[in-house]
Amino acid sequence: MKLANTHISYCTNIHPGQDWIDHFNQLAQYVPKIKSAVSPDASFGLGLRISAEASEQLSKPDVLLAFQQWLKEHDVYVFTLNGFPFGDFHEKRVKDMVHFPDWTSRKRKDYTIRLFDILAELIPDKAEAGISTSPLSYRFWFDESAEEWTTMRSESTQQILEVAAYLYDKEVQTGKYMHLDIEPEPDGVLENVDEFIEWYEQELLPLAVSFFQKTRGLDEEQSKLLVKRYVTICYDVCHFALAYENHSEAVDRLEQLGIQIGKFQVSSALKVNLTDNLADRQEKKKILEEFDEPIYLHQVIARNKSNELVKYLDLMDALPDIEDLTHVEWRSHFHVPIFLEQYGVISSTQQDILEVLALQKQRERTRHVEVETYTWAVLPKSLQMPIEDSISRELQWLLNELKD
Repeated sequence: MKLANTHISYCTNIHPGQDWIDHFNQLAQYVPKIKSAVSPDASFGLGLRISAEASEQLSKPDVLLAFQQWLKEHDVYVFTLNGFPFGDFHEKRVKDMVHFPDWTSRKRKDYTIRLFDILAELIPDKAEAGISTSPLSYRFWFDESAEEWTTMRSESTQQILEVAAYLYDKEVQTGKYMHLDIEPEPDGVLENVDEFIEWYEQELLPLAVSFFQKTRGLDEEQSKLLVKRYVTICYDVCHFALAYENHSEAVDRLEQLGIQIGKFQVSSALKVNLTDNLADRQEKKKILEEFDEPIYLHQVIARNKSNELVKYLDLMDALPDIEDLTHVEWRSHFHVPIFLEQYGVISSTQQDILEVLALQKQRERTRHVEVETYTWAVLPKSLQMPIEDSISRELQWLLNELKD
């Protein structure tokens, strides 16, 4: 659905389905109900998540044609894909393997290009669309003080440039504009806006100049313009809330540098305000334990009294330190429903969403806004409502906030 020029959707990574048949069955079961509740009289936008296995199946002409017909029949359209998780995203332990294979692997590049080929078949002529992806790799798979760290970044950047070249050729051939949206996240190689900009300015653009001069005969300015058109940032509000970003300053910096926001991914993290009362901390610990589960990473970033950030790899690693009185606030990477402001004595980073939406209402920063609350299946039972009702309520909350 659209508000002015902004396409709005939710990401289907909330639904399981490793292969295409299983995932499509989920779409067929829930998407019409959600559209009926949220957008009964207008076309409904969808943010697809397609695993590598499913992408190979959906690439077959007859399967793709059947899906195109289903979209048309139900008045649903696709404008964005989530190409971050390559494999299973629901049934088994995901944790850091969500980054595997990373951007050093040919499999990651081939998968991403295959997704772009599918996306090009799903969008209309002269349309814009994008795909979000891993921020190069998982930080702790490499020794940052060793040469392997530099090599990983260089190899990853090179493959991203090859995708950019592919997208340029694709637009020349089809008139369809598609961009690759790099998604920083906690413990990714690119974790926050500072690291993203440093990589973009210090590694991506210089390598692009030499690459496109050599392969396309472009000059420096042409090479930089090409990269800035096809390589954008996926601004995940939950991830940047964990980094305690000042959203206004971050978005303005990106704009000043000419770096586009491919999409706002709207999601919320857990937020815990910590007092010096130990009983209060223990009460909050009991609630946090409800969110400690074995499938996804739930990094915790604590802010201490000196305003320094202390990082934990996962919620289970942080919980023993709940009585550390130097900590005044915790934020944990657990995507909770965006309409949820408070859960007992703990809260969410919903205020970060409101700040980002205010920036979007002030001036269009991107044409793509996507709700991404993939953790529905591992939420505490008291927070689970029927999945179609939960998604509909999130989208209605988002629409109301964008309309105000």
